[in-house]
Amino acid sequence: MTQPPPPPNQPPSGGFGAPQDPPPGFGAPTPPPQGPGYGYPQAPATPQPPQTPPPAQPPGYGYPQAPGQVPGQPPTQPPGGYGYQQPGYGYPNAPMQQPTAPQGGSGGKKLSAQMQIIIAAAVAVVLIIAGGVWYASSGKDDPANDAKGSSGATEGGGKDGGGSAPDGGGKEKVPANTQAKVAFQLPLPKVNDITSVTGSWVTDKAYVKTGIQSVVGYDIAKGTPLWTTPLPGQVCAASRHVKDNKTAIVFEAAKRVPPKNFQPCTEVGALDLTTGKLLWRKSVTSPDSGDEKASFDEVTIGATTVGAGGLDGGAAWDLATGKELWRPQVNAEECEDRGYGGGEALVAARLCGSIDSPYLLIQNLDPKSGAPLSTFKMPAGVEDAGIVSTKPLVVAADVGDTAGDGSGISDFFSIDEKTGKLKVKIAANAERYSAECDSTGVEVCHRVVVGNNKLYLPTEDHEGGGEYGDTNEIVSFDLTTGKPTADKADAGDRYSMFPLRMDGGNIIAYKKPPYDKGGQVVSIDGGTFKQTVLLENPSDESVRDAESSFVLDSAEIRYTDGRLFIADNMFDAPSGTSDRKEYLAIAFTTH
Repeated sequence: MTQPPPPPNQPPSGGFGAPQDPPPGFGAPTPPPQGPGYGYPQAPATPQPPQTPPPAQPPGYGYPQAPGQVPGQPPTQPPGGYGYQQPGYGYPNAPMQQPTAPQGGSGGKKLSAQMQIIIAAAVAVVLIIAGGVWYASSGKDDPANDAKGSSGATEGGGKDGGGSAPDGGGKEKVPANTQAKVAFQLPLPKVNDITSVTGSWVTDKAYVKTGIQSVVGYDIAKGTPLWTTPLPGQVCAASRHVKDNKTAIVFEAAKRVPPKNFQPCTEVGALDLTTGKLLWRKSVTSPDSGDEKASFDEVTIGATTVGAGGLDGGAAWDLATGKELWRPQVNAEECEDRGYGGGEALVAARLCGSIDSPYLLIQNLDPKSGAPLSTFKMPAGVEDAGIVSTKPLVVAADVGDTAGDGSGISDFFSIDEKTGKLKVKIAANAERYSAECDSTGVEVCHRVVVGNNKLYLPTEDHEGGGEYGDTNEIVSFDLTTGKPTADKADAGDRYSMFPLRMDGGNIIAYKKPPYDKGGQVVSIDGGTFKQTVLLENPSDESVRDAESSFVLDSAEIRYTDGRLFIADNMFDAPSGTSDRKEYLAIAFTTH
């Protein structure tokens, strides 16, 4: 689950506003030397805590591991009332605070495609010398090679969106012409320091993107501004969920004044994505700091409730009216809501206990009152968890800091959301799988989706069948048994793929391209695992440069109805000199 290196500095490309023409072309990157690609060694299985024996390791690269199964042991009665917090817990100087691993894709300038290839080639040489060309010798005996699935040469998939998956067919239809063109691009705003622009949403008429002290709705076809919502400060967090064309954001209460490059993230609001109207704006006081407002690190929408969480605890409001439902408080159990997972349900990650003896609860909540409907206690020592899905309830965590790669994932927990009992624990060897959960929040997992009662995630890149270049696959686990399934979708030589979202029972996935191709969006039938191309970007050099300028593993990538949007969620002030244009967002279309 390796992360991309932080990209180098780049200069701005003009102010934020009207779309610009596609970037000028540059010299084509030179392919790396021919010869074997990544000889990816297989690390031994990471041992689990004593109460959970480690799973057996089946042979072959990318083949899912069998899980260790342990019964869940939620407390009979969750401690204390809901929404309480521990005074002072989790602040930078608190001894309980864990160091944060660098996260790929946040706050960076971008690596050129040529530089990425040079680095990849150098790493390949090191790996080959250190571990031998391991993968090349594993092919014939790899059970994954006999699994059902599709190759990189996509096939199958009717225009009706399929329908053989347990969750049914999808809504996305294959365009008459899947060859895309650039629809528009949004230039990077001018800033003086690291700036968050998190938040991208798509409606039937608009592409909506966070800007500088604003959220802007752009015409979905032309990229011209339809509306602008000014804000008093910068957006800090944005919900990935949309309910009735409404979403939620957290933003600063005032404009940043140099040399101070930040303001507290105290304001929570609901935004109408059709009109751009800020429907309401709320804040609450911190329970242990008098009249000072509580700060929030993230926000989500679960059912009809907006939930915001962070180091000061959690609070919630009714999405439609802005009515406060609960706020952070202090209780004897010293608990605080670090954050929430949203969607069909609202689930809290609640940290309790003392600094010396903390424990983390995963609680399925009544979205109106905040009362726990069920509780699962995470293994001892786990203080951070990523909520991948709320219904079914799937949580990721790095148990015992065994992942070893900063991905935040050593295991996935499939939990019965009604009873709080653990169905199964699925080991996710960091040497094999490349999903990631940022340690900065609760609902910030990337490259992993849930559907058809399965967990879908990509394998790490490994040597492909060509003369150079890597590839990978998307595989799955059963959420009831925890066992690997026969599903396997191959990215194809020199492509690397990961899931974006579910479309009914189908998986919408993005394929990162090689240096001389454009990226693709494919639909993977959840029943047959056959791939169907929905969109393919141009291979023109200037367009390739624009697409590869984003850190694609963590960029905001949205696909709907033959349109693909790629955007940054954070960037920094420029340094150095370069003629290469950089973008806040770029849109592709098959229309």
